[in-house]
Amino acid sequence: MTQTVLDCEIHPWLAESALPGLLPQSRLLWTPAELAELTHRVASELSGPLHEVLRFDAEQRWWARLALTDGVELWLLSWLPGQHTSPHDHGGAAGSFTVLRGELTEEYRYPGGPVRTRNHVAGKALGFGAGRAHQVGNNGTTPAASVHAYSPPLVPTREYASLADVPSEIPPLPVILGR
Repeated sequence: MTQTVLDCEIHPWLAESALPGLLPQSRLLWTPAELAELTHRVASELSGPLHEVLRFDAEQRWWARLALTDGVELWLLSWLPGQHTSPHDHGGAAGSFTVLRGELTEEYRYPGGPVRTRNHVAGKALGFGAGRAHQVGNNGTTPAASVHAYSPPLVPTREYASLADVPSEIPPLPVILGR
């Protein structure tokens, strides 16, 4: 489902788009601000091709990896009304998402802090640091889609029964050989 372009895997429907140029191979760790800029640019500049890749599934949330480099992974997710994630963190990775269409609700918490809620509308990017745990969903009545990025890539998420169960400290990233 992916095509290798240099040292970067790109979804085959996007290999000839501007996406490879947005992913500098030399950047191994992206900041939350850099990830937010990336998801915003991908959502705004590649909206047409992303809508061709986009699918909706009534049984479960749908997703497709758009790109993977040594420094970042990029995903497209769809959300029908009522679909949501479980409460989770990103294992110590920084992240970002930009809503491509529709609106998403996010409940989030930093270790030791209160649970908060934000609505995210199309075109708005959010970058977050390693300590954020959240639950994202479509509480609206129309389908939604979003572009997500994480750095470092391929770090497993940790799920929680509820955001109240987020520990007072997020454990550090695992040691990843070769990075």
